[in-house]
Amino acid sequence: MARKSNAETAANPGRLKQIALTYKMTRKADPKVGLIVAGVGIVTFGVFLAIGFLIGHPVYLGILGLLVAFLAMAIVFGRRAERAAFGQMEGQPGAAAAVLDNVGRGWTTTPAVAMNRNQDIVHRAVGKAGVVLIAEGNPNRVKSLLAAEKKKLARIMPDVPVHDFIVGTGEGEVPLKKVRTTLLKLPRVLPGDQITIVNDKLRAMGDLMSNMPIPKGPVPGRGMRGQRPR
Repeated sequence: MARKSNAETAANPGRLKQIALTYKMTRKADPKVGLIVAGVGIVTFGVFLAIGFLIGHPVYLGILGLLVAFLAMAIVFGRRAERAAFGQMEGQPGAAAAVLDNVGRGWTTTPAVAMNRNQDIVHRAVGKAGVVLIAEGNPNRVKSLLAAEKKKLARIMPDVPVHDFIVGTGEGEVPLKKVRTTLLKLPRVLPGDQITIVNDKLRAMGDLMSNMPIPKGPVPGRGMRGQRPR
């Protein structure tokens, strides 16, 4: 029990520090976030308290209003923080890979399965919808990368559905903030055992990151998932 209490005490400052850091980052992109979140809390609490006085239970409704106000503030802050984070990542190489890391259970994602000298990138996700290719970069250049990957997939697994889209803000493209919802809205057609078979075939086929020679010397900064600075 003492160990558990000590662990929880040590974790709380870490959570508070993380929240403070998130607030500072969000505030840079959204200067009014503090006022908006505080306003939501005050209005929510005020409404519940007013209802409490009207029905003769101000204490009960006041306590309930305080809890609901904190919940509303957390939801509003979370959404604005997420929007600010997407705004900062928009247009950055590899931004879609960061989003794919948080798609959720049931999806296996592999970053940078294809890339060209212009840093146009294709990532891959495998789930109940089949195989999804997510491209980042110039739409005209990246189409050839997508075509090559689709041809490769059709050769080794012709019966598996393959979807593809390009991340961006142009016509027919998917904004970065909608990448996750776009994947989750795809029709689910593959059973779990079939997904395992598809992943095994893809691992046997290899990808760009596993086939690339490892450069000598120090690696500047943290690489993609699965790669650590030496």
